[in-house]
Amino acid sequence: MKIWIDILTPKQLLFSEPIIQRLGKKNRILCTSRDYDEVSKLAKIRNFDLIFVGKHGGGSKNSKLKAGIDRMEKLTRKIEVFSPDLVISFCSPEAARISFGLGIKHIAFCDSPHAEAVMKLTLPLIQKLLIPYTIPKKEFSKFGISEKNIIPYKSIDAAVTIKRKIDEQKKLPFRNNKRRNILIRIEEEEAAYTQKSNKIIPIIDNVISKFAEENIVVLGRYPKQIQKLQKKVGKKAKVVKMSFDGKYLLKNTDVFIGSGGTMTAESALMGIPTISYNAVPNIIENFLVKKGLVKRETVPEKVSRQITKFFQSEKQLNQQKAKKILKQMEDPIEKLIKVIRN
Repeated sequence: MKIWIDILTPKQLLFSEPIIQRLGKKNRILCTSRDYDEVSKLAKIRNFDLIFVGKHGGGSKNSKLKAGIDRMEKLTRKIEVFSPDLVISFCSPEAARISFGLGIKHIAFCDSPHAEAVMKLTLPLIQKLLIPYTIPKKEFSKFGISEKNIIPYKSIDAAVTIKRKIDEQKKLPFRNNKRRNILIRIEEEEAAYTQKSNKIIPIIDNVISKFAEENIVVLGRYPKQIQKLQKKVGKKAKVVKMSFDGKYLLKNTDVFIGSGGTMTAESALMGIPTISYNAVPNIIENFLVKKGLVKRETVPEKVSRQITKFFQSEKQLNQQKAKKILKQMEDPIEKLIKVIRN
């Protein structure tokens, strides 16, 4: 069988690794992506073989539309030549439209029903959708896919991605080994489902003022965003772009402050003391808060107070709680294989 996998984000790349390991033994697999800095850097770190077609559309609707049309046209030519029997994606609009147009069966994964634009462009066109059990089927079926074609798995995506092996030779951005490490992840600004907010800037200012004696690293996403942050914080904190495997950074972090997305979930399941400033409210973040693996704080003073509490508590307790929850989760790749067989 020939399988085409379209990969658009760092998380999707990491989630695809075990899929390729399992399916690549007996099938021919083509992995495509788009020109997007964090994906291309992670692909190099992970030695992941990707064919880049088209580019990320940026922040505006106009540029997203043009990038999507251009990518679809270029991808179609490649996919017609490859002629896959099956498409796997993480709700890629281009993969959905091409597979529908060429009559190829399409199985998708998704844990982000809040990405409404993407849901509308993909779900009516795919055959099967695999989702974490924490998200009700109705959150997806309202976008045009029948509930009978939605298959839940008893896990969340971060439970798959944190199992990866990592190379620990790269130099870390934390300056002083004798200090504690606070890692802050900036929220996504260019996804269609986000609105620019100023939540994180007051939080960074407060953390710097309260914990100046610790290692504070701010993990940015886009060049302009990083430049603005560097001007603002100066030498009080280190602002870096994502040129690391996130698991390697988290493994060396004492407290993680995230927007509620992928790294927040990974940090939580690794047992790292984790705070979410909930930039994009979502069901997975809510699940982790309810399980006690994440503390949600949006007020700068409360974020700093929570950091102090984490420093005073036993980190081992977090790790034990995370391990217990991880043990209860199943392997979504097994569900995927059953769906393919059926």
